[in-house]
Amino acid sequence: MAEIVSAPSSRDAQSTAERIFRLIRNEIMAVEEEFERHVGSNIQIIAHIGSYLHQTGGKRVRPALLILAAKIFGEEVDHSVIQMATVMESLHTATLVHDDIIDGAEIRRGRQAVSSQWGNDTAVLMGDWLYMFAFETALQQRDLGILDTLTEATRKMTEGELIQLTLIRNMRITEEEHLDIVRRKTGYLFSASCRVGAILRKGNEEERQALADYGLNLGIAFQLVDDLLDFTSDATKLGKPVLSDLREGKVTLPLIRLLKNHPHCSAAVRAAMEEPAGETKCAKGVLAMLAEYGELERARDEAYAYAARAQEALKIFPESKYRRALNEIAQYIVERDR
Repeated sequence: MAEIVSAPSSRDAQSTAERIFRLIRNEIMAVEEEFERHVGSNIQIIAHIGSYLHQTGGKRVRPALLILAAKIFGEEVDHSVIQMATVMESLHTATLVHDDIIDGAEIRRGRQAVSSQWGNDTAVLMGDWLYMFAFETALQQRDLGILDTLTEATRKMTEGELIQLTLIRNMRITEEEHLDIVRRKTGYLFSASCRVGAILRKGNEEERQALADYGLNLGIAFQLVDDLLDFTSDATKLGKPVLSDLREGKVTLPLIRLLKNHPHCSAAVRAAMEEPAGETKCAKGVLAMLAEYGELERARDEAYAYAARAQEALKIFPESKYRRALNEIAQYIVERDR
């Protein structure tokens, strides 16, 4: 198995992220410009919300993965790579806009969610517009492999959201059911980002599949850490209220294992889900139980295991600074604190 540091350090994680993004700084800047140019619609509301979403920012992990996956085949990349990296960020942004409507979230990345600022009707249509822009741009590549990859990823994400809705507040959800949701909602878009990078650079099927496997495992690790940060981070770093998943009735891996291994905790978990807005006593009680029984650390160990599987998938590629960067992203993913 590929080695991955087992002790998280947010300072090291931030240093790793900065080093990786310096490597592709020009390409990421081009993606920013491309996104800003396309949302600058002559329809005022689209331009206004598009600018708002662009300024809200984000980690830009998905476009970075596509760019690095493309560069693993060679230094120089053409405009098609920038276009498709922008497509990945647009698809991701669309899912966030729609997710905030479903979750009733008011805050996203430290600012008001689009649905909170402009209302659900406008947010639904803006999310739809972003999806359509993404596919319209992807069509310009005239590549069925790319369209097949994006269509499958988008379908899987939608299925994941629907499955999750049926399991909200269901304290009998299994680890397998939860990981299936994680794969669909997060893993497949990471996987698609990496596969498309390989398709653009004419990688063979073995290379495309290796990068797709890398992305899938990385995406699962990313989401497991996101779920963990809902318990362990703070609102300033997360850009949204902590313990929000618990309040929304999302039973994630630490809770699933707590309920399975310590059934007597179920009443406390239920009380935390039903706790009135603005109160945190019950939620903090559940957090204390998770820490006491070691479920937070066990969930982090699971994320490390998926990150290591991601690194393992890269071994078919020759050593290069871009392979190292993809390898290091796996470390960043599990060590981040936001």
